[in-house]
Amino acid sequence: MNKAFYKTSKELAQLGLKGLPEEMKSSEHLIYSSPATLAFNSPGAKGFGVKRAGLAVPESVMLLVSPGCCGRNTSLFKSMPEYRDRFFFQLLDDTDIVTGRHLTKVPQAAMEMLEVLDKKPSAIMICITCVDALLGTDMERVCRKVTEKTGIPAVACYMYALTREKRLPPMAAVRTSVYSLLEKEKRHNADMNIMGYFTPLFDSSELYPLMKSIGIKNIRELSRCQTIEEYKELSKANFNLVLNPEARAAAQDIQERLGIPFIELLRLYRPEKIHNQYKLLGNALGAQLDDTIYYEKAKKAIEDFKNKYGFLTFSVGEIQNGDPVEMALMLVEEGFKVSEVFATIGELNFHFMKRLSEISPDTKVYSNLSPSMLYYEEADAKADIFIGSDAYYYHPDLPGIEWCDDAQPFGFDGLIKLFEKLDQAMEGGKLV
Repeated sequence: MNKAFYKTSKELAQLGLKGLPEEMKSSEHLIYSSPATLAFNSPGAKGFGVKRAGLAVPESVMLLVSPGCCGRNTSLFKSMPEYRDRFFFQLLDDTDIVTGRHLTKVPQAAMEMLEVLDKKPSAIMICITCVDALLGTDMERVCRKVTEKTGIPAVACYMYALTREKRLPPMAAVRTSVYSLLEKEKRHNADMNIMGYFTPLFDSSELYPLMKSIGIKNIRELSRCQTIEEYKELSKANFNLVLNPEARAAAQDIQERLGIPFIELLRLYRPEKIHNQYKLLGNALGAQLDDTIYYEKAKKAIEDFKNKYGFLTFSVGEIQNGDPVEMALMLVEEGFKVSEVFATIGELNFHFMKRLSEISPDTKVYSNLSPSMLYYEEADAKADIFIGSDAYYYHPDLPGIEWCDDAQPFGFDGLIKLFEKLDQAMEGGKLV
């Protein structure tokens, strides 16, 4: 009988990162795009794919240079009021794809785009697809031609699924693109930027008052910039705080070009590790961050949930605002059970996997992209509640949360909100 492929956390820890089975390496097999994975595996991804992310530059517009099959996914974003009149298309025919002649038309297409706009844009983001990856297109040259013809800065955004597992995958590359228009300015000691996401942290995040408590006056985020003038002020930061590894390349580029150093933190859900990370951040900044009240509030939120519902069994998915393995580890350390995790295992979260194997060796780990997931059996999980959009697909009748809204959780505030949402799901007995 066919079964969905999995390995237990103990088995994976024993195999080691280099010994991962082929079923867990998407480069080794056909990719299974079920409704559980389409949200992050398709060009029309929910949330922030390359196209939506490229428009994070305020007042910018995008020219999508692609075959119709790639461009059609963008119609979803054009229906959003904030993106109306910001997407334009240059569709490629078969001859364009074979000869590359479309590249000579890009500057003229940009001019035609400007003719229908009521206001001059701050930048033209030129989004290209795997077609130009295969052609080896020199997009820097194309962008220079567009800038020469229009007088407006042009920046390339690479929607290359082919590079998803390379050193600079699409969502890391686009972060570099959206910060590339920043120019060097005098740095201000009391200014900092938060980098990593295309939407802001929750306003209630303790990160803001903690930074204010040590003398930081201006905390800027790209996602909160409404005008190109506000965007340019990002160049005044004394340092960047990177909260997502996908923004590391962008932060390194800013450090090289503008001389702004960066500090990197992880989004964690284990309270002791969050506390330790704030301690290390304070040491790096030469100050003490007192997070006591936030730590205690987070621990209370967990205890209140346990007292109310007992030690539930979780199914943890990867389409969520967190690392599924680290989140599973937090739940197990807090006394809950995790019967299964849907995850892509890499260098970063394998460290969490080794720890998980010590305290929950029988937790099953599935790869969402494995074709064997066609045979997944919901009953095998024996879960009470789920976290993640993909876990919801596999367990539509369980209470749970998708936990992948645009607003970004971080630190103790993120942990508190997680358990608040889980409480709502359990009370209602359904998805929240």
